[in-house]
Amino acid sequence: MALGPYEVAAGHWDRAGARFIDDGVNFCCFSHTASTVELLLFEHDHSQTPFQVIPLDPWQHRTFFFWHLLVKDLPEGVFYGWRMDGCHDTVHTGCRHDPGKLLLDPWAATVSDRLWDRARACQPGDNVASAMRAQILRDHYDWEGDEHPHTPLVDAIIYELHVGGFTRHPSAQAEHPGTFRALIDKIPYLQELGITHVELLPVMAFDVQDAPPKTLELGLENYWGYSTHSFFAPHPGYAVEPNRARDEFRDMVKALHRAGIGVILDVVFNHTSEGGATGPIINFKGMDNEVFYHLDFDDRSQYRDYTGCGNTVNCNHPLVTRYLIDSLYYWAHDMHVDGFRFDLASAMARGEDGQPQQHAPILWSIELSPELARAHIIAEAWDAAGLYQVGDFPGYRWAEWNGHYRDVIRSFVRGDPGIDEVATRIAGSSDLYETRGRRPGNSINFVTCHDGFTLHDLVSYNQKHNEANGEDNRDGHNDNRSWNCGVEGPTDDPAILALRQRQAMNFIAILMLSQGVPMLLAGDEILRTQGGNNNSYCQNNELSWFNWGQVEPQRAMLEFTRGLIALRRRHPNLRRRHFLTGTAEHTHDLPDISWHSARLNRAAWGEADARLLAFTLAARNPDEAHLHVIMNMSDKSVLCELPPLPGLHWFRAVDTADARPVLPPPEQPQINVARLMVVARSVMVFEARAQL
Repeated sequence: MALGPYEVAAGHWDRAGARFIDDGVNFCCFSHTASTVELLLFEHDHSQTPFQVIPLDPWQHRTFFFWHLLVKDLPEGVFYGWRMDGCHDTVHTGCRHDPGKLLLDPWAATVSDRLWDRARACQPGDNVASAMRAQILRDHYDWEGDEHPHTPLVDAIIYELHVGGFTRHPSAQAEHPGTFRALIDKIPYLQELGITHVELLPVMAFDVQDAPPKTLELGLENYWGYSTHSFFAPHPGYAVEPNRARDEFRDMVKALHRAGIGVILDVVFNHTSEGGATGPIINFKGMDNEVFYHLDFDDRSQYRDYTGCGNTVNCNHPLVTRYLIDSLYYWAHDMHVDGFRFDLASAMARGEDGQPQQHAPILWSIELSPELARAHIIAEAWDAAGLYQVGDFPGYRWAEWNGHYRDVIRSFVRGDPGIDEVATRIAGSSDLYETRGRRPGNSINFVTCHDGFTLHDLVSYNQKHNEANGEDNRDGHNDNRSWNCGVEGPTDDPAILALRQRQAMNFIAILMLSQGVPMLLAGDEILRTQGGNNNSYCQNNELSWFNWGQVEPQRAMLEFTRGLIALRRRHPNLRRRHFLTGTAEHTHDLPDISWHSARLNRAAWGEADARLLAFTLAARNPDEAHLHVIMNMSDKSVLCELPPLPGLHWFRAVDTADARPVLPPPEQPQINVARLMVVARSVMVFEARAQL
């Protein structure tokens, strides 16, 4: 069927994007420097030439700096893009209008990258035949009564996973590997594990071609997805049918909600895939480069790069703030997500002068938004230019990835001396949060995440091994605070393998016994390895994928992780809403927490060589159990005292040095001694109750 030409009318300026209204489709975008604007319509996502080009009359189709028109009787499924001309003075004004570049609608909900050629978009001249484009689709999704789980963040157990990598390995036996639909099939595994939320690495549409030239020459790509170009569109590569990416994402959310699992999105508002001065023109550069990005004060052809990715989004410009907030509203309201984790969020705290602001408009707009009031908001509270705001991120509601927790616990478990700060981190990091009226739930505790070693590699490598990335091992973190247990990388030595397993269990145990919110990296529960690569951002292959063939060989580690999650979930005193004080609420009560060394109530505060820390966590209600925890990270076994509790007995719940390291209450042995030996580099946990 031949398409067009279609009749046009003025349209509306207050409806950004492409929307079906009245008798046609209303198109609207923003540019305050463009002098001429055209809308290009394409029949297919692979059409290299438009079937209709519609010039916009600035007298009829511009209101303020919004360009708009109504295309009458336009059918669903048509693809489109914008083309703009005007000022091109990169040095003095920062304008980068290029009439040869097809511009992707920033408000598009469905996009296609089928023809995309990043290299062509970086070069002068026309790229209409190789550009991304948006698609016009009606929205009539049936949520079937979907309800959010509404799990409070302080009760959450977060599981960070990559949508593609979770089901792409052949062992996943997925009908459609690497997609939203395939993840649905793995929900029973997530339920059995016991997590409450998945935190998805970026799922907003991103550019897989955004990687260094040598990396691309090796056949690698931008796998993690921290290269967003469309903040309203799900990534088409995660859909079985790319034009249904929006609804396939919703199907996944709906299925997770039915299983009681919330969905947190990793959001990349700090930079875009357009990169620096030599990067491609995709959308924002060609529409309003000088509004959307931080530009150099003296030479506006250059970008101020606080992200390490070539550019920094000017988040606190009023227009950009509104655009990004609208994106969050859309994902929360129209896509039913339960929260957001903001990548390099400190870059968002920078004002238009590049300096950090305590009252950055975008951060407070998110915090105080009624529409986002029930969404979890989590900051990666640093950027790539040295701004580190853990414990001091603007606002009060924001939770933060606690980098201090990660570093201190890694050092402790590998055997570094000193226990003072270890206790502070395990108790919820009151030094970071309490003085500003914040609570333990503001701390997202983790020891591993996508960016760095996996848990297996943390106990198997002293150094990073990133040669496969094509950057001569220069990329990735150098300060990993890891310990290989005696041999770098793979080994057949049974003693070293046993020690690595115990060290991995120690990490999981401490994480689940800490106040705050624990976050697990997907695959750590089955000791997934990346061969020492601590920056697998470009490895869309078996190096990064979740290997389902490891589930059975690593059944012991999986069951241990499940057991520690179950222990945490049955003990509310591990998920306290307020900070511990070390005192009793009532005269007849135990202190909420008591700290010990091998001897009771004699914690080795200030002792430079201390490597053992124990604590007793008192139950708050009669139907809860007291807990006693001993963490011996020294290289020697130590005889430790157990606190006497009149009328109660101690039962061993966890011993990372035992053949059965975690036991449910019916199977826990009663401890009938006042002192017991705690093996070197092990964690023990005891529950107190009346004799069974």
